[in-house]
Amino acid sequence: MAEAVVELLERAARREAPLEELRALRLAVQAVPPAALRARLSDDHLGALFALLSVNDREQVSTCVAILERLLQALDPLYVIQNLREELQKGLFHPDDSVKILTISQVGRIVENSDAVTEILNSPELLRQIISCIGGEKIAVAKEAIKSLSRIAQTQDGLEALFVSSLLSDLKNVMATSDVVRYRVYELIVEISSVSADSLNYCANSGLISELIGELTGDDVLVRATCIEMVTSLAHTPHGRQYLAQQGVIDKISNIIVGAESDPFSGFYLPGFVKFFGNLAVVDSPQQICERYPVFIEKVFEMAESHDPTMIGVAVDTLGILGSNVEGKQVLEKTRSRFQNLLNKIGHQAKNAPTELRLRCLDAISSLLYLPPEQQTEDLLRMTESWFASLSSQPLELFRSISTQPFPDLHCGALRVFTAIANQPWAQKLMLDAPGFVEYVVDRSVEPDKASKDAKYELVKALVNSKTIAEIFGNQYYLRLRAYLHEGPYYVKAVSTTAVEGAE
Repeated sequence: MAEAVVELLERAARREAPLEELRALRLAVQAVPPAALRARLSDDHLGALFALLSVNDREQVSTCVAILERLLQALDPLYVIQNLREELQKGLFHPDDSVKILTISQVGRIVENSDAVTEILNSPELLRQIISCIGGEKIAVAKEAIKSLSRIAQTQDGLEALFVSSLLSDLKNVMATSDVVRYRVYELIVEISSVSADSLNYCANSGLISELIGELTGDDVLVRATCIEMVTSLAHTPHGRQYLAQQGVIDKISNIIVGAESDPFSGFYLPGFVKFFGNLAVVDSPQQICERYPVFIEKVFEMAESHDPTMIGVAVDTLGILGSNVEGKQVLEKTRSRFQNLLNKIGHQAKNAPTELRLRCLDAISSLLYLPPEQQTEDLLRMTESWFASLSSQPLELFRSISTQPFPDLHCGALRVFTAIANQPWAQKLMLDAPGFVEYVVDRSVEPDKASKDAKYELVKALVNSKTIAEIFGNQYYLRLRAYLHEGPYYVKAVSTTAVEGAE
């Protein structure tokens, strides 16, 4: 097979390979191991394939791209940059986006190699062209450029090259192309900043983070909505949060939420601002965030109590995030009856709202009610039991009715609620006392698809792994659940048939 590949490559190098032979070569290179390809490839072969990209024939170009993709992957990155620098350079100017993506992805490979990265950093023209690709029309090209530049910035030398040289001017120039391209550059800056405090310092000194924050706190409501997502990503790292706090950004976001009362267009950006604090509370301390920024929790409750499905959805998601750990649950419990009333509304929405909001409610309920075994104190168990009771007059029946509906997503969402409470003694007693509930749990016939079978299996696993299940459910049910767990999620009971003589 390797000989056949070489023969086809030789013909391609002499420009004697018609499209049919290039198609055959495309299939052949996929079948040859990388080591065998490496041993037989020459600069002439690769140069010829790059030369074949210059024709105005889309099929030939896409075929050659596929061949080169395979061949270049087989080669050492240092060899690629030392021997094919000119071809890579031309590839970045190619009118076909697939050639640009091929070239940029190779640069991404090269910069991950400690021996080869210096070659790239010493090629400012190559880097300049990759930066200009961020401004390309096709998002796929821009994404590949962002990925490669982000990899380049993983090293000190890479950071120096991007932010302490003329390339910074190129980044700023490409930002002027359009609003969309400007946000792509911000995306790159946030990605680089998230790597380390050192990376963040380079990005901050470039002035680009200040520009992003300026747009976040500016007057354009649509721009605010876009920028808050990027600032939220920055807040996922401890050094990012520290920077935002030092720059007063968190206080500014809080003040904008306060001022949203009088802003008729606040609906555009408010969901993102509230999500920002929700994420901040989880990675930091829910209690500290809610105490320092009381407007956040107040706004979440207001949104959840409103009649706007968009606002309710964001509030429900945020409550689920906030209540995903014990400290967050305790913050919510301190609001007493207001949260209990809100739970009743969420239970109502889980049953009656449009499907997407119902799913979000089910996920939030699962998050709010789950308690890890090591955190199941008497107080916390009493709290989750009272929360469950607040969801509906008959909460177990509510979720059981949802779990029997012929919509896989809702069915699985309801099963996840049962799984969340399955290791809590009060819930096990409720399940045992509900007529036919345990039979429903061990009945495999009600699960129509793989996702449902998996969700039911997780419920059974949570029950079996609980320390109190054998005592509460009794031996007979406990053994049935253990058998279900042992048989796995997709077990089908064999049905024996007896042949009767003369039967049709």
